[in-house]
Amino acid sequence: MHEAPNVQLVALFGPEHGVRGDVHAGDKVDNSADASTGLPVYSLYGKTRKATPDMLKGIDVLVYDIQDIGCRSFTYISTMGLAMEAAAENNIEFVVLDRPNPVGGLKIEGNLVEDNYISFVSQFKIPYLYGLTCGELALMLNGEKMLNKQCKLHIVKMKKWKRDMDYSQTGLQWIPSSPHIPHPHSAIFYPVSGILGELGYLSIGVGYTIPFQMFAASWIKADELAGKLNQLNLPGVTFRPMHLKPFYSVGKGEHLQGVQVHITNFRKAALSDIQFYVMQEIATLYPEHKVFEQADKGRFDMFDKVSGSKEIRERFSKNNRWEDVRDYWYKDVEAFRKLSKQYYLYK
Repeated sequence: MHEAPNVQLVALFGPEHGVRGDVHAGDKVDNSADASTGLPVYSLYGKTRKATPDMLKGIDVLVYDIQDIGCRSFTYISTMGLAMEAAAENNIEFVVLDRPNPVGGLKIEGNLVEDNYISFVSQFKIPYLYGLTCGELALMLNGEKMLNKQCKLHIVKMKKWKRDMDYSQTGLQWIPSSPHIPHPHSAIFYPVSGILGELGYLSIGVGYTIPFQMFAASWIKADELAGKLNQLNLPGVTFRPMHLKPFYSVGKGEHLQGVQVHITNFRKAALSDIQFYVMQEIATLYPEHKVFEQADKGRFDMFDKVSGSKEIRERFSKNNRWEDVRDYWYKDVEAFRKLSKQYYLYK
């Protein structure tokens, strides 16, 4: 865009992970100058989350061109929504250059965010997996008045993308969305372990070679846990016992045991359920290590925000069984699917 003859690029706006995707999750990003173009880079993941009038001076069009991963807690869509509001408030057109949802356009999982749990990791009342491209989501945010002010919105559609596509079928090269989403399949595993990962209780592969694809701890016996999980015969999922020594983050330098998750049938697999089944079987095998009894209670707030409700944690904690939570987790899915179809740009 900087080199396009008919475009005058005047500023860059960086979400979480920065404009180059090289900043770790949760690290604040400062305003800077871009090394390649010399343009000012305004951080939207630091002191400022929403572009100010000063930042937007001289801008006619604000363009969103980011590869998202289709999960509510991944903060790029929160930044998009606030950028849409800023554009509306400053009478600037907002353009989304649409990109594939690597989780596809059919899988919807999780309850809608409740009022007390709206946050930057659950900015909108949508399910945890919402089954829309960023362009479709932008249309919904505008159309359903989920923003404080509706913007003048234009979506540049993709060609030939279909809702049931695997990312490999697009023929596109994957540009890592963040340091721990290095491959398109990383986006599929993010909802498998990401909610549990907020507790910092088990290693979920962040700090090892397979981020979000595993669960491990020093007190787990790999064969034992894998055996119990495989006995559940979860659709489209199998578990492999594994041993590892993380390079950083949870369990750094320790010898851990656990399970690697393998998705054998993506369409049948309920991705976000998997972490709760792991928690369930841990409570059975290692009752002294029940997650909500032993994890840092100071992190429950973030767990609840990412879940969109305290109900998930509280219902699970009673008996450590996913079946006590499942109906609540899926209660809004069909209504949201019906609503979201109004905003589909692709079949």
